[in-house]
Amino acid sequence: MSKILYDNWKENSKEYKSNNKDFYKALRKRKKLDDEFHELDAQVFDEMDCLDCANCCKTTSPIFQQSDIERVAKALKMKVPEFIDQYLHIDEDHDYVLNSSPCPFLGYDNKCIVYKNRPTACREYPHTNRKRMHQILNKTFKNAEICPAVYHILERMKERVR
Repeated sequence: MSKILYDNWKENSKEYKSNNKDFYKALRKRKKLDDEFHELDAQVFDEMDCLDCANCCKTTSPIFQQSDIERVAKALKMKVPEFIDQYLHIDEDHDYVLNSSPCPFLGYDNKCIVYKNRPTACREYPHTNRKRMHQILNKTFKNAEICPAVYHILERMKERVR
């Protein structure tokens, strides 16, 4: 990832939604929001490499569905209860999440050691290429504080909204 893109994100992403209330409202009114997000997602990810950052893996936990738990446990050659006991707990929303950050499956080189078997939430992150972006704008603005790619997608979207 370009150091300039990364530094720019780090400097300006704090409290992204509260600092961009009018922009958030304008996005809610966009008719072709999915198409615009998908186009910008492709552009930004051509310029950035997640392995340069891995902030999502360093600071947040995905939600583990039962199928995720079974898949990752199998990949690690562990029994499901053993995997849960060692790596997960149930949060206040009654979801399985990691016990700690950074993710215990994040390697020193920012590569995931269970990548082929990673949880669905990791596969879909940062959700900027999904359908019905209107439904997850809140999450997208929150993710701009975690992911430099999301921040830059939104910043490019700002130029279109003006």
